[in-house]
Amino acid sequence: MKPAGLSPPEPQAAAPAGSRLRRVLRAGAQTPSRDETDLVAQEVPVALEYNGIGHATLLASPTDLEDFAFGFSYTEGIIRSARDIYGVDIVERPEGIIIQVDMASACLNQLKLRRRSLAGRSGCGLCGIESLDEVRRDLPALPAPPQPFSAAAISAAVDQLRARQPLHLATGATHAAGWAGPDGNIRQVREDVGRHNALDKLIGHLIRNAQDTARGIAVISSRASFEMVQKTAAAGIPVLVAVSAPTSYAIQMADELHVLLAGFARGSLFTVYSHPEYLSIPGSPT
Repeated sequence: MKPAGLSPPEPQAAAPAGSRLRRVLRAGAQTPSRDETDLVAQEVPVALEYNGIGHATLLASPTDLEDFAFGFSYTEGIIRSARDIYGVDIVERPEGIIIQVDMASACLNQLKLRRRSLAGRSGCGLCGIESLDEVRRDLPALPAPPQPFSAAAISAAVDQLRARQPLHLATGATHAAGWAGPDGNIRQVREDVGRHNALDKLIGHLIRNAQDTARGIAVISSRASFEMVQKTAAAGIPVLVAVSAPTSYAIQMADELHVLLAGFARGSLFTVYSHPEYLSIPGSPT
């Protein structure tokens, strides 16, 4: 039922993927109120099933869900590579979306080991964790990247990310994760209402296309939590750059997993919290 006093929204065809049109009332203490149309980001329950077994339910944007299936499965340690997934079906229901993943039977044991009840995953990403041993995965430290990354490339990637977020520009309610080459040019961006989901979607795209992840930079529009670092390392990406701040656990994990972690990346400035040796700055001592 529509709120009293608001006219029906305009046709949905005008709304970009992942958003919906909504009639709203613009109001303020010093200005006359007015009835307008606004775009809001969709947030939909998304359930993942593997070979018919329900595993997790999260809230996500209903876009790039096949990438999400691959990325989530990989960063959660359920699959070993993109080849372990034989097919993905997206089933829409009135109450939400089901992603049905057909995967190699050899991965079922990993599914049981990693199984969580992730209903309504929170910002910290730990809903459903039953013990402290499940907080972090046992991941090997990454090898040093083939060559250092320039400060100019990192700044360029951050700058380009801002213009590559159409859903955020339309709604103001989504996060983004971008992939840039060593030159700093953004090649792919994925958006979602959840920052973890955006990164999983990006990683899913990378592994599906056999991208050499050791030769690029991941840039995120959010803060850097430990799980964002863990997902980055699981995907073999040596650099994670956040527009906002990292947490102490994220820094500790970046130290241990050999990930260059940078935060507060705005304009041409950023702060490096771990592995500055991966960074090449003209004129700096070697």
